[in-house]
Amino acid sequence: MLDTATTSHPDSCPALVLNADFRPLSYYPLSLWSWQDAIKAVFLDRVNIVSEYETEVHSPSFTLKLPSVVSLKSYIKPAEYPAFTRFNVFLRDRFECQYCGDASDLTFDHLIPRSRGGLTTWENVVTACSPCNLRKGGLMPNKAGMWPAQKPVRPTVYQLHKNGRLFPPNHLHHSWQDYLYWDTELEP
Repeated sequence: MLDTATTSHPDSCPALVLNADFRPLSYYPLSLWSWQDAIKAVFLDRVNIVSEYETEVHSPSFTLKLPSVVSLKSYIKPAEYPAFTRFNVFLRDRFECQYCGDASDLTFDHLIPRSRGGLTTWENVVTACSPCNLRKGGLMPNKAGMWPAQKPVRPTVYQLHKNGRLFPPNHLHHSWQDYLYWDTELEP
């Protein structure tokens, strides 16, 4: 078991994971590994350490600064299209109701209701707040007089990454600055 002798707890030292081309694997959620996973990948020779924290871990035979940024040694080709998930629908729609713009109590709505043969696909599902979803109910958009702000489409991974950059996480270490593209102040 490793002992830690640091000014900060290792659990507060996640590693930003970059692909071999030095781009984050994901922006939202941000591609982070726990310090344990990062060290394991270092010892398995799967990553290069790009930057380190001042925080160290110790064992009887070695001392190691915790990696703050690692890059994969082998390039992982990103999928062109993301999986259809509730989270990815919300991300595509920037976590806003497509009917009123509210960002609270989000659900998703089938434009063509399932009761009328509508499928659960990228092109038929939009983010909706609960009140708008209840108001539309099982009606078609023209009957309800409710149309989404943007036509629902199947996004590319690039489009989701672009939207993910609009929502920076609470913790951004300064060593990550050269690899992330948010207009926000990074932590020291």
